[in-house]
Amino acid sequence: MSYDLAVWDGDRPLNDDQAGSTYDELYGRYLESDEVVVPPAPRIAAYVEALVARYPDDIDRIVVWASPPVMEEASGPIVYLLMRCGKAEEVSEYAASLAREHGLICFDPQGERLRP
Repeated sequence: MSYDLAVWDGDRPLNDDQAGSTYDELYGRYLESDEVVVPPAPRIAAYVEALVARYPDDIDRIVVWASPPVMEEASGPIVYLLMRCGKAEEVSEYAASLAREHGLICFDPQGERLRP
């Protein structure tokens, strides 16, 4: 079981419904399609690098991430984070805070809401 977050680069949606629509569009365009591999945008790559500096995604000692390496879950302006439930609260708080620091949007797809 995992707890998931989506983080993307773009204008902040006005509300949760608009965020959900933006998430659906970005996920479908960049993460669902296997046709074209799009490298992560520079701001997303910098965010993921900062995130795994604190919570490493070493496959030999998976503690936090349900699907390492995390950078492979990034494409274009979006990254999809899958966290193991045991550490999800701690890691998701940090991930949301780090997204704000990087000027990125953090969205909880399960709760269908923006993370502050």
